[in-house]
Parts: sequence; structure tokens; C-alpha cells
Amino acid sequence: MHRLKLLIPIVFIAFVAASCSTSPTGRSQMIWKSDAELEAESARAFNKMRAGMPLATDRKKIDFVACVAQSVVSVLEPPLSDIEWELAVFESKSVNAFAMPGGKIGVFTGILDVTENQHQLGAVIGHEIAHVTARHSNERASRASVTGVGINALAIILGGGYSGSTYTAQQALQAGADLGISLPHTRGQESEADIIGLEYMAKAGFDPREAVTLWQRMDASTDKKPAEFVSTHPSSESRIEALVSEWQKTLPLYNQAVADGRAPTCSKD
Repeated sequence: MHRLKLLIPIVFIAFVAASCSTSPTGRSQMIWKSDAELEAESARAFNKMRAGMPLATDRKKIDFVACVAQSVVSVLEPPLSDIEWELAVFESKSVNAFAMPGGKIGVFTGILDVTENQHQLGAVIGHEIAHVTARHSNERASRASVTGVGINALAIILGGGYSGSTYTAQQALQAGADLGISLPHTRGQESEADIIGLEYMAKAGFDPREAVTLWQRMDASTDKKPAEFVSTHPSSESRIEALVSEWQKTLPLYNQAVADGRAPTCSKD
């Protein structure tokens, strides 16, 4: 049974030896940081965020996000399907969301101003969960260890998120934690999360075509904002082209999900 719990901290421990592994899309990965280590760091970071940022109180917003997140989590495979995911909805104008190792999902209410419906939020949450299932946080942490750069664990975990913005991580930990230097996701990791996330949303019954509309709206909302948004993500044109190229695979998954009765009815209103 797949479970999603609001604001009840848990830590799922899995031990993985440092090794060269392969990502879900077949990309080679060098993993030095264990899952158990990052999950413990994630739990600490998530707790600091909850202590330092206001949580949303609008029941409709919370229920909407929880409905979408639960739908996406429900299509995950073991061992991630066996843990109790924790969701927090933060009251913030930041257009962002993130997922952490160990089953942590954070959504900033600002992103609800950009997402028009459940399908578009499904694209966001699917993308962020894909960063976890593809072990991108492990890669980033391992990269820091290999290069000998002293980087605060909280920054390693929080430096990503949907916008890839260091500013958002700093804002999230404004309670006084020393963030240090962040390592944003690479463009390759972002592209991989797009592909995997598209499959998750489609399997959950969210229309993968809405991911293109989402990205167009996301791009329009950034206007001339910080360069890191551009530097850590593929260009809008290439991203949209890549998403469209996946429709041949993801639309049948979506149609099958709907045929099987997996058609979420998550409403913003």
C-alpha cells in the first residue's frame, strides 16, 4: 500500500555500497554517498525547514497538493513504494518544489500560481520525485566528496528543486542554518528528471501533454530573473522538444491509466 503522510517525520534507511551504478535512463553514475547517510541528512534539513518557514494553512491548497502528490507516489516501485512519504506545503511566493531522499516532498504555494491544474502540478511533483528515484542527490553529494569541496549537507540536498535556485534554499533555511555552498542539479540530471517524471505523471493519470504548457508558463513567469535558473536547466526550446518527443511513450501510459480507473480528481478550487 502506498502512503503519503503530512508532517509526520520518518526516516527510511537503506544501505548502498559506494559504487558505479546506472540511472533509470541508462546513464552511468558514480555513487560514493550512501542512501542511509543522505536520508538522515534529508530528515534533519526537512525538520529545519519546517521549523524556520511558515506552513500553508489554506485547507484547499493543502488538500490539492496532497491529492496530486499521493497520486504520483502511488505509481512508484519498491523500495520507494514501501515507505511513508512526508509532504509539507510551505507558505511562500517562491515558485518552487523539491523532493529529498527518504521520502520528503516540499511544495511552495507560489508554484500554485503557475500551475493551472492537477496535471501541471503532477508534472512538477513527478519531476522532483524523479530526482530522488534517479539518485541525483547521491551524485551531487558524491561529486562534492570526490572533489574535496567542503559543502554543507543541507545545501547539497536543497540546492536543487524545480527552479534549481540557491536563493530558494537560502530562503527555506532562513531560521539561521548555515547553508554554505550549494550544488544545483546538472542539466543532464534535469533532463533525466523530465523524462522519468513524465512517465510518473502519465502512470498516475495526469496528462503528459500538460508538462509542455507548464514549462511555457514557468518560462514566462521567470521574465529576467536570476541566471542560475537558466544555467541549471535545459533551454525552454530544447526542454519542450524533449518532452514532446516522449509523448509517443507516455501518452499510451496515460491512456492506460485512465482506462484502468486511475484518473485523479484533484481540484484547486
